[in-house]
Amino acid sequence: MDKSDDACTDIKSIATTCLRGKLENLYPLSEDCCIYRVPSGSRKSKGSHSTPQTVSIGPLHHGREELKAMEVHRLRYLKQFLQRTQVSLEDFLIFIKSKEEKLRNCYVETIPLASQDFVEMILLDAIFLIEFFLLFSNQEFVTSGDRMFGKLWLIIEIAEDIWYVENQIPFFILEELFELAKTRVPDECYDGLSISKLVSPFYSNICELLSIDESLFEINFCRAKHFVDLLRLCIQPSDIQLDIENETIYTPTLPTIMELHMAGVKFEVRSNKHLFDIRFDKIKGILEIPKLRILDDSFYFKNLQMFVALHCESETNHVNDYDKFLSLLVSFPKDAELLIQNGILENTESVAASNICGEIGKQARVSSHRLYYKGLARDLNAYCKSPWRKWNANLKQNYFNTP
Repeated sequence: MDKSDDACTDIKSIATTCLRGKLENLYPLSEDCCIYRVPSGSRKSKGSHSTPQTVSIGPLHHGREELKAMEVHRLRYLKQFLQRTQVSLEDFLIFIKSKEEKLRNCYVETIPLASQDFVEMILLDAIFLIEFFLLFSNQEFVTSGDRMFGKLWLIIEIAEDIWYVENQIPFFILEELFELAKTRVPDECYDGLSISKLVSPFYSNICELLSIDESLFEINFCRAKHFVDLLRLCIQPSDIQLDIENETIYTPTLPTIMELHMAGVKFEVRSNKHLFDIRFDKIKGILEIPKLRILDDSFYFKNLQMFVALHCESETNHVNDYDKFLSLLVSFPKDAELLIQNGILENTESVAASNICGEIGKQARVSSHRLYYKGLARDLNAYCKSPWRKWNANLKQNYFNTP
């Protein structure tokens, strides 16, 4: 047998034992996929914003040594949940087992856990969340020996972990397990309750921060895949017609808030509660921006931005364009200070606000084929380039601003 025959034999061996087996065992793509792992490059730049710090939800961080301290809390919450219903532990496990394929399809990658371990993990994680929201929204369910709800710092840490892109569990399993438990409750403790009603109070702080109408959470709950997706649905515009054009743009340019101020632009809080609805009146020279309440970091924005980038088509990536637009407007502390003075930015100071806007803008990627604020950017640029507007603004600001 010559070398060419040996080579053919090797190729057949590779095809038969290696590649063909991998192809046959390849995990099928599913339309149910909605939970993703953050790419390594983004993980480095986002730091701790990609990794839960206290509790793991779902399989992507399951078993991490530093999160195992929460295991005893999961077991205690499962025990007290079972004490309120006559549905047995075995019935819950059988129910989850029947949904296993659908649950696995929700994750972007093949989950290496065996069926038994996967079902157990989903039960503990799902019931932990149900109990957490039950206790969070109804203090009468909190027992005297609860070791979590007596510690505010721990509640805050768990609440933050629930927002991580990688730390999600499908909503449908929370809903269906809770409804199953309600079928055999000896008293009326769950009357009038649903997962959407339990989760709504958890979102109240987010509503205030991002100017979201609280009613939107219950309205959009039935369509949401998980916690971050629900926030996406509530924040995206519905009847607001944002400026979409087909002209190619590679690097958007925009005057800063201070440059607009020097050109005579006035700033007002837009009464419309939708965060993305920024409008400019070219005749009056008024830029209306919905109020934004900023925390000490860009935690919510970064996770929302990452999920939308991984899950949505570029045509519906309003979050990305808003983040980029905001970062161009607020490039320096003086820009933030002016918006703070006009009541547009709250809960922050100028340096922190400009840093946060810069961070979220750094992660935003603008499509070369569309930018939702392209027309608005063009109008603001044109307004700033007008010499007589600058002269007029200078006259008012430097000479006519005092008696």
